Amino acid sequence: MCYLKTTCSLGLFPTTLGLVKTLEVVRFDNNSLQGDLPLNLNNLTSVQDLYLSNNKLTGPLPNLTGMSRLNTLYLSNNSFDSSDVPSWFPTLLSLTTLMMERTQLKGQIPASFFNLLQLQTVVLKQNELDGSFDIGPSFSNQLQIINLQGNSITSFNNTGGPISFDIVLVDNPVCQETGAEANDYCSLPQPDSSSMYTTPPMNCVPNSCGTGQISSPRCICAYPYTGTLQFRGLYFSNLRNETPYESLEQNLTRFFRFPELLVDTVSLSNPRMDQHQYLLLDLYLFPYGQDRFNRSGISKIASALSSQDYKPPEQYFGPYVFTGAAYEYFSDGPAHSNKSSAGIAIGAAVGASVLFILLVIAGIYAYRQRKRADRATKESNPFAHWDPKKSSGSIPQLKGARCFSFEELKKYTKNFSEANDIGSGGYGKVYRGTLPTGELVAIKRAQQGSMQGGLEFKTEIELLSRVHHKNVVSLLGFCFERGEQMLVYEYIPNGSLSDSLSGKSGIILDWPRRLKIALGAAKGVAYLHELANPPIIHRDIKSTNILLDERLNAKVADFGLSKPMGDSEKGHVSTQVKGTMGYLDPEYYMTQQLTEKSDVYSFGVLMLEIITARRPIERGKYIVREMRMSMDKTKSLYNLQQILDPAIGFGTSSKGLERFVELAMRCVEESGTDRPTMGEVVKEIENIMQMDGMNPNAESASSSATYEDATKGADLHPYDNDSFAYSGAFPHSAAKIEPH
Repeated sequence: MCYLKTTCSLGLFPTTLGLVKTLEVVRFDNNSLQGDLPLNLNNLTSVQDLYLSNNKLTGPLPNLTGMSRLNTLYLSNNSFDSSDVPSWFPTLLSLTTLMMERTQLKGQIPASFFNLLQLQTVVLKQNELDGSFDIGPSFSNQLQIINLQGNSITSFNNTGGPISFDIVLVDNPVCQETGAEANDYCSLPQPDSSSMYTTPPMNCVPNSCGTGQISSPRCICAYPYTGTLQFRGLYFSNLRNETPYESLEQNLTRFFRFPELLVDTVSLSNPRMDQHQYLLLDLYLFPYGQDRFNRSGISKIASALSSQDYKPPEQYFGPYVFTGAAYEYFSDGPAHSNKSSAGIAIGAAVGASVLFILLVIAGIYAYRQRKRADRATKESNPFAHWDPKKSSGSIPQLKGARCFSFEELKKYTKNFSEANDIGSGGYGKVYRGTLPTGELVAIKRAQQGSMQGGLEFKTEIELLSRVHHKNVVSLLGFCFERGEQMLVYEYIPNGSLSDSLSGKSGIILDWPRRLKIALGAAKGVAYLHELANPPIIHRDIKSTNILLDERLNAKVADFGLSKPMGDSEKGHVSTQVKGTMGYLDPEYYMTQQLTEKSDVYSFGVLMLEIITARRPIERGKYIVREMRMSMDKTKSLYNLQQILDPAIGFGTSSKGLERFVELAMRCVEESGTDRPTMGEVVKEIENIMQMDGMNPNAESASSSATYEDATKGADLHPYDNDSFAYSGAFPHSAAKIEPH
């Protein structure tokens, strides 16, 4: 089999892929692939499995009619152009599995698609499908599930007789009608526990094993090592299908059939889904040639599973986590201690005495070495003689932030577990932590390559600890131990503005909500410019750095690129150009002179993003230039109907929208002197709100709510890969952009 797979970030999708006609499996899922899918992809006539989910692919869906042998198609979670359901779906005669969640599909699925004889699984969740859903008079007898959750389907027609598979229409209008909850398709299917898979023949000799013992699949009584496998990704949907489990069992048996692991047989049982929709499986490992494991064997097995040395079958299972149960039946444990002889006892006593003497000597040596290391650390650690209650240099003292120990943050994040990993970027990772009071926090942990020097880190903490405003994410504390640099922020439950504008978060933003978010973000930036001491230039204003709390109040986040401006630097700061492509002030880029007006430019781009729901740069087109070219003030809505986001509702407030556009275009003027200040931006947005009948001074309860209120009941956090990310230097090698 000719197989192509990658797990690393590749950038643009390889346009030459369609030339390799012998490929049978193409796997580029869970990467950061960008750009359009090449048209020559249709030339891959031998491909049976195509996995492209969880990337950043854009552009139109290619025609795949040439892939006549295609069995499995995964395209979920990409940013393709919004398009009708492809007419080539019914031509894929060999198709068994179609996964296209969040791919901007719209319209209706042709009933003929469900006639495909081998079709088993169809998942088109969270798209824009609408109208009536009809599976037609005949459909594949292989079907197991059709999941259309989270679309806009208004009715369901079945003219083909009884249905033996699952249909999921939850979160569609058809399931929001009175009495609709009685329909099977308006609830999530529950696995049939009576049909759950268990490796036969567990307990094949009833009542013949001793206490704590279980019969292995080969009918041998033993004390197995047990635990739970949690799989984070699945490439099959029917939990009652035995094939994936049999493949997993055989794969595990081959892996553990190494002499040093001493495993005889493997058994799996009880597949089920947890609250995060991860698959759980009970695992039993039976010892080889004896009825129990020794301590060394258990240690090697646990190490192989926890360190990911074992790789599950890739055609069915994704990443996993193993949680082992306590093992009490060691062959070298207490159960056999009564066989010890007097000679062993004497030898142990002598050995213990020698060991004690060696430990005393080693302890004295280690103590002296530790004292030397402590002295060296204090000389290099900027916090060693730092009293937070006193000023330190020209930067003001800490206000409101506390110093956390490494052990504290390790405990609050459950050893920085994968389950608490809520985001990552160039700076490092962000973890959700729970304080002893029950408060949730977001802990930003720097990776080795991105850490600042100690003095710079201390300066940043002193600076951020003085930033206190309801529209700015609060720094609660920090950690500077064991070579670690961590910042502890308040936890914001609704993710970034970018998530909501793209539809990723599921939050619908109408015009009043967008105005409120724009005003909150503007107030946050104005506070940094005009009221913070010293004033701060954020330098990376963008939609991924505007977070939304539980009432959609905007909070400015991520100060990784921020620059304080002292009295001697009023006017501008000469600095290396940094920022994010599309938001970067061209004047700053040309002159390397950073001013508050550079943030104003970025905020103007953000305003255009708010009303268009488009990224600043899409397929080489710059939103600022597109707006300038399309604007015609003699026409309604300045002739921008094709650019503005229809979700705003054009008929509700055309005058307010026009003034909002005018303000945004003033913010992105070529010269900084022609741009308004952020204080002026705040006042103008308030005027727009008043003109639209809104009270800009009416604060929601959340703006003055306590931190406990804000985090109550928040289970998961939708930080994405860009949230809290360090943007780094300006990307000179970025894709070509049309001049503005």
